[in-house]
Amino acid sequence: MTGVDDLHSAIAAAPPGPHTLAAFDLDGTLISGYSASVVYRDRLRHFDISVGELLRTTGAAMDTQFRGADVGALMRIGVQALTGRMEDELFEWGQRLFRQEIAGMIYPEVRGLLAAHRRAGHTVLIATSATPYQARFVADDLDIEDVLCTEPEVLDGMLTGELATPALWGEAKARALAGYAEKAGAYLADAFAYSNGHEDVPMLESVGRPVALNPDRGLTRVARAQRWPAVTLRKPQRGVDPVATVRTGVAMGALAATAVVGASAGILTGNRQLGANLVGTVGPGLSLSLLGIEVKVDGEENAWSHRPAVFMFNHQSSLDLLVLGTLIKRDVTGVAKKEAARDPRFIPIGSLLDVAYVDRSNTAKAKAALQPAVDKLEHGISLVIAPEGTRSPTPKLGRFKKGGFHLALQAGVPIVPVVIHDAGELMWRNSLVAHPGTVHVTVLDAVSTAGWTAEGLDTHVEEVRSLFEACLLAGHR
Repeated sequence: MTGVDDLHSAIAAAPPGPHTLAAFDLDGTLISGYSASVVYRDRLRHFDISVGELLRTTGAAMDTQFRGADVGALMRIGVQALTGRMEDELFEWGQRLFRQEIAGMIYPEVRGLLAAHRRAGHTVLIATSATPYQARFVADDLDIEDVLCTEPEVLDGMLTGELATPALWGEAKARALAGYAEKAGAYLADAFAYSNGHEDVPMLESVGRPVALNPDRGLTRVARAQRWPAVTLRKPQRGVDPVATVRTGVAMGALAATAVVGASAGILTGNRQLGANLVGTVGPGLSLSLLGIEVKVDGEENAWSHRPAVFMFNHQSSLDLLVLGTLIKRDVTGVAKKEAARDPRFIPIGSLLDVAYVDRSNTAKAKAALQPAVDKLEHGISLVIAPEGTRSPTPKLGRFKKGGFHLALQAGVPIVPVVIHDAGELMWRNSLVAHPGTVHVTVLDAVSTAGWTAEGLDTHVEEVRSLFEACLLAGHR
């Protein structure tokens, strides 16, 4: 058994460049669990599975699990049930399931492995028995361009109920990877292949650098006999942990108490900002300590070199605000969507910091709500804003909105990009519970808005977004 650091070393030692392939299985390898289970649970919830299909599926699954049958029969039953469905509809369905469930199943350390392969210039792909409706959105989120998968037959945009390719299972997956390598002019002797399942032994045997990633019992035995690296990644933390639940409650209580003290200090002194600074200096750090969360910052000096400023951050978790509080500490306010004014986790801080709540459905109201924030900037108070506008289900960046850029331009202050790498791993997007761990933050150099114009704002938005994207793709070790 080896570790993740050993894999990073092996990646760095491999031949660089696009002719070195890195092929990843999907279920159990990139994600914890099985995308097919998510699909079937959703269909069951919507009464979209007949009794006959359920019995046939159960029988085929037992043959696969206990008799070693390939997954072809199971795939054919699933695809036959989708006969007559429009492919566009199925891609929309797959995107919904990804955002609701599958996104939270991605192993956090996978992103670091992918970043290491990209630094080496390797060609990364997914090789899976799943359909494109399960695999494509994982690939998009992880910035993996090529996907080898089981393709249903589509005629005039509609599924016929037949398979266009054999199910990519066992030998079929190994052949598909060999065909891909031939077209790419790559040598399998230099290639990496990652899988968790014994059924992928043919693919693993076909490459020069096989890795048993989160291996099942069968693959563990083979890896041991073949002396292949075997690594088990830490699972995503989405479950309800009683200890973490209690700690979260205590931490939020401490934050609320700090807010009360800060508000009282502001009232007694007649200086609301003094109370806000007291909360920013004490509250977030105290709360994170109670949660067992450490914040490691790279480029912290950039958080202080230009003030006031518009601090922009990528938003994936309710932890983000606490993390930013420990970083920025004082003389700061923010802009938030109107719905946040009713969020009990946000109300105390939002009230104390005099946050501008924006009705995003009404442009005129939004502009009026932003004016107090512009006034704050002009009077030396920095602004924190999430340019994506809402929490993302994964670290993958969403589209940036222009509101914060207009504010920086209007007030003539710089933009400071704050890249939060892994808060979503410790507190899932819609979760009320945070788990102990470490959040890594990179504060990039300030971006001057001198010389900007409203007409050229779209270009500047993309420039700043590209800074975030490059930093997230590079990852951290």
